[in-house]
Amino acid sequence: MVTRENYTQKMAEGPSSPREASQEQKPWHAYTAEDLKQTVFGTTDSALRSARSLQENSSTHFRSLQTFTAQLKSQYKTYEDAVFKKVKDELMSAQEHPAVAGGIAVTAGLLLMRGPRRFLFRHTLGRLQSEEAQFLRAEKNVKELTLSVDLMKNESKKLLERATLAEKDMKRGYDQLMNAGADIQRLAKSVYKIEAQAADLMDGLREIPGREALKLRAEVASMASLVKQQRSSLDKRIMKMSELGVAV
Repeated sequence: MVTRENYTQKMAEGPSSPREASQEQKPWHAYTAEDLKQTVFGTTDSALRSARSLQENSSTHFRSLQTFTAQLKSQYKTYEDAVFKKVKDELMSAQEHPAVAGGIAVTAGLLLMRGPRRFLFRHTLGRLQSEEAQFLRAEKNVKELTLSVDLMKNESKKLLERATLAEKDMKRGYDQLMNAGADIQRLAKSVYKIEAQAADLMDGLREIPGREALKLRAEVASMASLVKQQRSSLDKRIMKMSELGVAV
């Protein structure tokens, strides 16, 4: 058991060895600096090893990509040569057998047309479909046809309504045109009467001598010319209405 006296004696005697003395005399911040140095060196070595490994892997992948690209170019060249050789052989065969080539061209042209293509599909591949698939396809066609018919009905309804309104407007316009034609006809008859009266008045004024009679005759001649112009305009309008089918 260590007593107080023994502990005091041990402390008075000092450390048992120089190593122990150096460890006891070494400050705490020395341990921290050494640990930090070892940590930095270890981290640096690990980073260098990782970078070296990444560089080696990148070089390996790059060489693999170069090899794959070279193989792909070689295969593409092979396929390209094969395709051109096939086309060349087919052209030579068509040149040697023009009848067969013509038949193939006609067949291809017929297949491009909608009617023959649908007929061929209906009698070949169409028979291979199941009844359910055929029913679904027919049902879809019926729905599309129904939609088209509904659209046509709506459009026809709109057009018929517009035609009815136009017909009413045309009838109203025709009636108005008939009334205007009757009025123009009555006005034309009045113009004829006025023109005849002006002619009779001119004949009477020619028999009266004097300056005043001459002045009146000039006024009547001017009015007769104006009446004649109005009659000509009315006659042209009546002729145009007759061409439109309006009885005047």
